Amino acid sequence: MPDPLSVPSSAAPKTGAVRLWLYCVAAMIFLTLVVGGATRLTESGLSITEWKPVTGVLPPLSDADWQAEFDKYRQIPQYQQVNKGMSLAAFKTIFYWEWSHRLLARTTGFVFLVPFLFFLWRGMIPRGLKTRLWLIFAGGAALGAVGWWMVSSGLAGSNLTSVSQYRLAFHLTLACAIYFAVLWTARGLLPQGEAAPPRLRIAALVLALLVLVQIYLGALVAGLDAGLIYNTWPLIDGSVIPEAARLWHIDPAWRNLFENTLTVQFVHRMMAYTIWLIAAWHVYDAWKNQRAAGGAVVVFVFVTAQAVLGIATLLHMVPLSLAIAHQALAVIVLTVAVVHAQRLSPRAPVAALKPVGQAA
Repeated sequence: MPDPLSVPSSAAPKTGAVRLWLYCVAAMIFLTLVVGGATRLTESGLSITEWKPVTGVLPPLSDADWQAEFDKYRQIPQYQQVNKGMSLAAFKTIFYWEWSHRLLARTTGFVFLVPFLFFLWRGMIPRGLKTRLWLIFAGGAALGAVGWWMVSSGLAGSNLTSVSQYRLAFHLTLACAIYFAVLWTARGLLPQGEAAPPRLRIAALVLALLVLVQIYLGALVAGLDAGLIYNTWPLIDGSVIPEAARLWHIDPAWRNLFENTLTVQFVHRMMAYTIWLIAAWHVYDAWKNQRAAGGAVVVFVFVTAQAVLGIATLLHMVPLSLAIAHQALAVIVLTVAVVHAQRLSPRAPVAALKPVGQAA
């Protein structure tokens, strides 16, 4: 079935401004994701202990304001158990990571909403696109609330020094899903050629969705600090497949998939192997298809690079530089996978994408 948002050549010039705007939104989301990853990896995410969507735009402006923020941070378990004795200067460093992440998220919301309202007013949004864009905006608004819900999980409780891995994974995956939707929508406003064979389209879409799942699994690894143990490859815990008793020792069994560091890392590895194999098969299957071959190769190259980087990050016990690069490259892999999958989708009929108010 045709992608209802892909654009025939005759309609493409009318959607150029909308497409450019969506690319800008996607770029902002990408930057926010990278800074968010650095914020987590530097353990800066709990440095701001309140959620102030409006007044929180400005950082502390005086010595007294800085001291007040620092005093709030010193009340939470992370300071008392991990960072006790931290200087005000060191606190400012982690504060600015979290503040920058929140500021980028707010800015992304404005970059989306203001042009969106303008395009609606001018009747420049293609028919059928308005509902999807409102849903994307609602998802972004929900993402802000989910972000605070995540942070709040690390502020209370005597034994908590980091956020819940459940909430971290949900927050990151929702952000990446929104990025997926924005990028797919922007690409759909380009003129589309003939669709690739169904098996190639399905394989490309499955790859993109599996990359999104892998990002979720990677967030669980990060939330549990599971990359700091079992730092060998290709073996994990001394074998290719760990003993079932160690993989499933938490009761009920499903909790091992989210709370057992061995199981979480093992599943993340297995998904990486699965994605690599599917990407390799997709290159072979698409090799003689002019429309699909180039994109399939690009996806495979980036998947391979990400696998190598992930192994290096594990073997070196997650140094900051490699860990940030690994998360950034994950989003790049998602980008190329989404672009490839969308490019292979069928073209839409001309009438489906007349801008609102334009005669058919």
